[in-house]
Parts: sequence; structure tokens; C-alpha cells
Amino acid sequence: MRSYSKSLAFPWSGVAALAVAAIIAAPTRPQAQVRPTAQGAWGGNTNGVGHYADVNGIKLYYETLGTGRPLILLHGGLGAIEMLGPNLPALAKGRQVIAVDLQGHGRTADIDRPLSVQLMADDIAALIKHLGLESADVMGYSLGGGVALQTAIRHPEVVRKLVVVSTPFRRSGFYPDILAQQGQVTAAAAEAMKQTPMYQLYASLAPRPEDWPRLLGKLGDAMKVDFDFSKELGGGQRDGGWDGSGRPKSRLAILPGLTHYTIFSAPALAATVIPFLDEPATPGK
Repeated sequence: MRSYSKSLAFPWSGVAALAVAAIIAAPTRPQAQVRPTAQGAWGGNTNGVGHYADVNGIKLYYETLGTGRPLILLHGGLGAIEMLGPNLPALAKGRQVIAVDLQGHGRTADIDRPLSVQLMADDIAALIKHLGLESADVMGYSLGGGVALQTAIRHPEVVRKLVVVSTPFRRSGFYPDILAQQGQVTAAAAEAMKQTPMYQLYASLAPRPEDWPRLLGKLGDAMKVDFDFSKELGGGQRDGGWDGSGRPKSRLAILPGLTHYTIFSAPALAATVIPFLDEPATPGK
């Protein structure tokens, strides 16, 4: 039986990317020290050291775990650092994980601007520079994957390797029923959504829990905006060749038996990502 592999190829200079999907079948310069992470509905205590960084007019919360090459880790929409669960300590073995609460999420209070992946990507690039890092690996899930992708597109000079988990590069990549669900995310849904684990986590961490309707409204507005990053991505697919010599630096990983709602806390995620991050970074082909 013939066997071959297909790999993604992205054009950014110096950035190797890993796209991960699910299928069924360094010394820092911290700002003020804060208390350790509280127990949350998705994962409990992260055991990270918490800080705030003042960047781009936002007081951005982040936690550091482990030592070694830096990895910026970004959660999904309506989540926080905790939602990555057991993947946090796994990824922190052999590297320094810098896990961030994005604008309006977790311990990072919202500010007067739209909730956009482009603006949040600028925050992440500013954080990398704030920490005195020449570059960092960047990994994001869902909304965080969109932010990670835009960080590489808008600021490739600060991204060494990119991991995008369960994130489409254009809005039409969502199933129609998912788009319908996204349309129901509004400020008016705030009371009903207080029964969800997303709200339980938010209420336990947010500096202003009363901003819950505001977050839902902003996130709902953001999800209604059409997007297509195809032109910025370029690339495509090509066969890796019998000996693997044609395989580009970027690739696609499919994790079987998982869904969009289970992949972020599944141990298989870290097990898939770590070998990619550990490979030496090489110039693109």
C-alpha cells in the first residue's frame, strides 16, 4: 500500500507552523506580583507565577511556568489560562510557558476597544518585547489560535514557531450550525449562560464579574465579522516525498477521537505539539 503525507506550507520567513485539528472516529521583567491562580471550573490551579504587563493601554495578565525556550500560550473564547488543563504542566517541561489571559478574559479586564484578533495579536507582540525576548514560540486554541495566527502575520519577527489549534483561517470554514450558535452569543444571553462552566470560571477570576454581558456582546460582534486570511497565509500543500525531503517546515496534525470542545484539555495535544516545538528551527524551503 502506498503511503504519503501532506504538509502545510506557510510563507513567513523564519516561522514554522503546526496546525492541529480534531476529528471524530527567560528571565522576565514582571509588573506587580499577584496571587496564584484560583481554582477554576476548567482545570484548577495552574501553579504558575502571575504578573501584569502594561502594554498597548491594557493591563495584560500572564503566568509563567517552567524554564527554557519561551512559549506564549493562548486560551479560547470565554476561557482563561486554566482551560488548557493538564497541557500546561506538560508543555512547561523543558520550556518556559507564558500563558496569557486575553482582553476581557480571565484576570485581564476589558478596555474601550473592539475584541479583535488583530488588536490582541498586537498585545502579544508587545508582551514578547516587554519581556525582553527576541522571539518566542506562540500557541493558541480557537480564539487564541486566531490571535496566534495574526501575531505571526503581523509580527513575524517575534515568532519563532507557531501552533494553531482548532482555528479556521476564514469564517466560511465553520459549519453552518456553528455559525448559527455564534449568532446567539449576545449580551442578552448573559443570564442564561451563567449556568455554564465558562461563566463559573469567569466569575471566579475576572476583576469585574459584572462585565460578563459586555464580554458576550463584544465576542458576539467579533464573530459576526467575515474574515479570510488566505492571502496573508499563502502556502498550500505538497507531498513530503518518499524520503521526507520534500516536507516543508510547516505541517498539519489531526487528532482522532477529539472535538473542538475536548482537544484543549486532552493530553494528546501536548504530546503532539512538543516534538514539533523541540525540533530545531530551520529556514523555510
